[in-house]
Parts: sequence; C-alpha cells; structure tokens
Amino acid sequence: MKSPLCRLTRVPGACRTKPSCTHRVDAVRGLDGRTPTVLQGMRRGDNRRRFVATACCSVLTLAAAVQGEAAGRGPGQPVLTVHTFGDSVLDCARYNAEGLDPGQLLVKNDDRLFPEFKRHDLQSRGPVRLAHRAVDGATVEDLAAQARGLHPREPSVGLLTIGGNDLIRGLASDTGSGMRAFERTLDAFLTRLPIRPMLMASVYDPTFGDDARNFLGVEARVARANHRRVNAIIEALAQRHGRFVDLHAHFLSGDPSWFTRTIEPSLRGASEVRRVFLAAM
Repeated sequence: MKSPLCRLTRVPGACRTKPSCTHRVDAVRGLDGRTPTVLQGMRRGDNRRRFVATACCSVLTLAAAVQGEAAGRGPGQPVLTVHTFGDSVLDCARYNAEGLDPGQLLVKNDDRLFPEFKRHDLQSRGPVRLAHRAVDGATVEDLAAQARGLHPREPSVGLLTIGGNDLIRGLASDTGSGMRAFERTLDAFLTRLPIRPMLMASVYDPTFGDDARNFLGVEARVARANHRRVNAIIEALAQRHGRFVDLHAHFLSGDPSWFTRTIEPSLRGASEVRRVFLAAM
C-alpha cells in the first residue's frame, strides 16, 4: 500500500539534517509554508538509503504535509506566497540604483550582486512568488489598508517591519498612551490577518547605539527607552502571532554603509534585511 504522501510532488535536494550526508533525497515544503520536509526518495528497494532518508525527516513538517494532504490539497507542489507588510525597511527599492528590496532578494537572489546567496533563496527551494504590500513611510495605522482584500488560498508566509516611523512621529517621546495604542492596533491587525506564519522584525537603530548620532530631537535616554518598549511589544505579539526576527540585534553589528538617507536601508542594507528573514524561514 502506498504512503499517503506519495502523491506529493518531490523536488530533489540534499539532506540538510546531516551536512556530511551525500545521499540525494526529496524535499517537499510543508503545506503550512514552513520548513521543508525530507521524504524518502531513493531507488526502489534500497532499504538502507530509505532508512537514512527517513531518519532525516522532520516529524512536525511531515505531520503538516499529511494534514494538508488530508485537507484536500492537490497532488502538485503548492506555490508559496511571501507577503510583505509594513514600512520602507521592506519597501526600499527606491533607495538603491538596482531597484531591489528584501522581498525580491529573498524570493530570487541577484547572483551578480550577492554571490554568497547563490542558490540560497526561496526560489531554490521550490515554487514561490512575492506579494509586495509594504509601503515606504507606513505606520501601524496603515497596516489594515495594506491587508485589505487579502484572501490567500495558497501556502503563505508574512513578513512585517513596523514601528520606525511611529517612533519618529511621536512614540520616541511618548509617556505611555501612545505605546498602548500602538500595541492595540498592531494586535488587532495581526489577529485579523489571514496569514500564518508571520515573521515580525524588531526596529533597528541607525545610530548604532551612539547618542552623538541622535537625529530625533528627543533626549537620547528617553528615545532609547521607548525604542526598547516598541521592540518589546513587537516581540511579545510575535510570540502570539508568529515568530520574532531580531533585525535590531543584527544591524548593531553592521556599519553606516547599510543605510542611506540616515535611516533607510541601502542596497547592502536590503540584503542584510533579507539575510535575517531568510535565516528565520
């Protein structure tokens, strides 16, 4: 009797569980859009190799694939849709001469510009498309409009960067009520959003922690405390609605070439944003 998974489309790939393993196996993306599941894909009758591949399987994603199959998914490998929401951290193509943003690089790397990411993009893992909804300058109040009319039927993942413009427009000097409103609005957006998982990034610091580079017109001590509060809110909501992506921590290890116009991601910055989200996926 055939396995209930035998109808899933198989995409050749290498065993990722054991780097030294040279067996070729079949990688199938879990139908919840998460980590690929490794399935048996060796020659028929080769029990030893079949055992090795089975040992490499992820139990959770295997269960997700079975659940999706039982729910009536078709036999073809589904296309993963990557939805971007938020501000210029994800909508920064206008700030570099190549016209590239993190979502584009995540889906399909530019091997000429970033050879280290060759074959390290989502397109290399299976069918994928980008649904870009993030808008430069957006605040938390704009998120609901970005998701308007969204009714995904395919496996999806959402990327979110928000909070930077909220800090610039008042939260940096907030005494409490603004933070509570920010949290309520973001929570409501995430609760209604029909996409899971959601990968939610912290707000980076373009001053690299140097108070002498403060550009907000707010006392650095106050601004930094509120920056931490915004990131704490994002992290707490990410634990409820998806996964937290610590963009702030990664960008502290960078340099000014990652930015343009003080706060916007440069081309290098866009690639670094991509790097953090790719690792989380």
